[in-house]
Amino acid sequence: MGLTEVLRHLGELLRIRRELTRSLLAWRPDVFIGVDAPDFNLGLERRLRKAGIRTVHLVSPTIWAWRAGRVKTIRRSVDLLLSIFPFEEGLLRKHGVPARYIGHPLADEISPQADPAPARTQLGIPPQGQVLALLPGSRVSEMKLLASPFLQAARWCLERHPELRFVVPLVTPTLCALFTEILQRETPELPVTLVDGQGWDVIAAADCVLTASGTATLEALLINRPMVVGYRMSPITYYLLSGLNLVKVPYAAMANLLVDRELAPEFIQNRCRANLLGPAVLNFLKDGDRVSEIQSAYREIHGRLRRNAGCQAAAAVLALVSGGKP
Repeated sequence: MGLTEVLRHLGELLRIRRELTRSLLAWRPDVFIGVDAPDFNLGLERRLRKAGIRTVHLVSPTIWAWRAGRVKTIRRSVDLLLSIFPFEEGLLRKHGVPARYIGHPLADEISPQADPAPARTQLGIPPQGQVLALLPGSRVSEMKLLASPFLQAARWCLERHPELRFVVPLVTPTLCALFTEILQRETPELPVTLVDGQGWDVIAAADCVLTASGTATLEALLINRPMVVGYRMSPITYYLLSGLNLVKVPYAAMANLLVDRELAPEFIQNRCRANLLGPAVLNFLKDGDRVSEIQSAYREIHGRLRRNAGCQAAAAVLALVSGGKP
């Protein structure tokens, strides 16, 4: 994640892409579908398309957020782009990219959950009292930057709300070990339940979610939980993004971009600290009317994203392969 963070892996990534290109050119499949990872896949797709292999790219690069010039690369690389957000199709077609909005696969999989009780039972969490879910990221780099301010914010909340409990999903043993180390160093007194994965259940069990910016904000929207968003990145990456005005959207969290307003308060970089995160969390835990308003907006977005994305994508790819209009 980031700009400078990628550099130490660049040589290996380029080697993998060269080998994959050679393999696919020898195999010559009827169609190649690249899933996300545009900096890796678009270059691969461009080479394959030039050799006569049809190419599909699933998940639009975020040209609406930054690096808008990539649309030229997309246009040269793909025969079809399958977008998962409703505002992307028109923008891509405007720039000459054959695009089709299929909906978001997670919206088909996830159901809004009004009652946290079943999830709490599943996780062994007492049904009474309020619960805050902490989601400090699914990457080691994110955990190193976000675990401390999230835990400090949790302690800030606990000092003012002694009955509050906390739950954290950890998707790998490495992340679990790292989080446990930071927990013991920063807030060993915190009443935290650590869960092996089960991120959706953790979100559903919570009254509020304190989350890193990323897919987790979309998951919290779909499960219908109010959230506070915090994020930090390396100082160099942040300087490049902000100082050079590379980011063109008003919000970091996809949940806010989809509703086109900041329903999830965002605290980025130096603002990602306990004395700002904590009050935002407690405001949600105390303001039921505000939470109801947010949940209504989230349900509306969920309905727009739920379009049976798998079948939509399959039909578009089959039409492309058979020579029809995708």
